[in-house]
Amino acid sequence: MYAISLGDDGAELRPLEPWQAGEFLAHMDRGREFIGQHNALPDVVTDLASSRAFLQAYAEKAAADTGRIHGIWADGRLVGAVILRTMDVKQGTAEAGCWLEPSAVGRGLVTRAVRVLIDWAVEARGIHRVEWWVSATNEPSIAVARRLGMTKDGVLRESHPHRGKRHDEEIWSVLAPEWRAGERAV
Repeated sequence: MYAISLGDDGAELRPLEPWQAGEFLAHMDRGREFIGQHNALPDVVTDLASSRAFLQAYAEKAAADTGRIHGIWADGRLVGAVILRTMDVKQGTAEAGCWLEPSAVGRGLVTRAVRVLIDWAVEARGIHRVEWWVSATNEPSIAVARRLGMTKDGVLRESHPHRGKRHDEEIWSVLAPEWRAGERAV
């Protein structure tokens, strides 16, 4: 197993795999209400079997080269994750996403972790366009897109049903040349 340092604070990015279903479920239980404000994942991962199934689906995506999931560990505990929810190497597109439990908010962990993920997607897999789909009311996630140098492409009005209500969804993106130029500037 490998771990990628996310900075001087000891936080790490590591693959999440089906054998970690118990730890993933405990993480989801700690952040269920907070994460569920904008993300349906807490409604999907409700017990050990569903936790294992979710991680197995990402293991299959990794094997097919169509997606990835990596956990964010801080102080030795799983506190969030970043994903390539979709990845189409032939088309050169991917959709990135994230979540954190409340104890990890405000430390820059998501921004640092997504930088690693986008670097890998662009440089190792040749992805040209990385998208970030986000509820229009999810200001922290929109702030991450801005910090990553993404451009707001548009709004899909009332396109996303979540917990009985339809939500607007914003689409942000960064293109490989923009990413590379932005990374040199950092």
